[in-house]
Amino acid sequence: MPITRRLSLLVLAATLAGCATTSNNVATVGAYRDTIDLDGRLSVNYQKNGNGESLTGSFDWTQRPGNVDVTLTGPLGQTVATISVTPQSATLTQAGRAPITEANIDSLTQRILGWPLPVSGLRDWLQGYAVDAQGQRFSASPARNEVSTQDGWRLRFVEWHDANAAQPVPRVIYATRAASGDIQDLSIRIIVNPAQA
Repeated sequence: MPITRRLSLLVLAATLAGCATTSNNVATVGAYRDTIDLDGRLSVNYQKNGNGESLTGSFDWTQRPGNVDVTLTGPLGQTVATISVTPQSATLTQAGRAPITEANIDSLTQRILGWPLPVSGLRDWLQGYAVDAQGQRFSASPARNEVSTQDGWRLRFVEWHDANAAQPVPRVIYATRAASGDIQDLSIRIIVNPAQA
């Protein structure tokens, strides 16, 4: 095989190897990272059985290729739940209770916590990405900060850690959903602290 063709194949192989995919099987773009450590705060409001519900708390997010670990903490610092997601399953553990494992993390959180924590979407959202309603990769920016996702969420990226960066990282995200099972008018406000080194 000629050297120029061999080099072309090596460049092509390297390029393809660099196109990691998310759980949505969509090629990533820009500065997306499979390995991140983040923490921040959440406030959740929704309607259930005609009653308004709200809660606040903090989260710790550890993401590695193929795995996500989340710790949810209440306003007084108590651990509400720990969540571990792999390509095969999702496990949610609450204090004093046996772990519960299912295939789908979003339905598991809704069943156990009473509201859906969109862990599968947050893998992208926390870095300013999403998959839009047409299945296309969306990259948020201060000038292009709203999107509806394929699974029914409406996202607004409100504030940024460095709005002038080539790919800014979101600081405040609003996520809303009209309905999810018996949950109505769900809104989640996410405040993301800077990524840890």
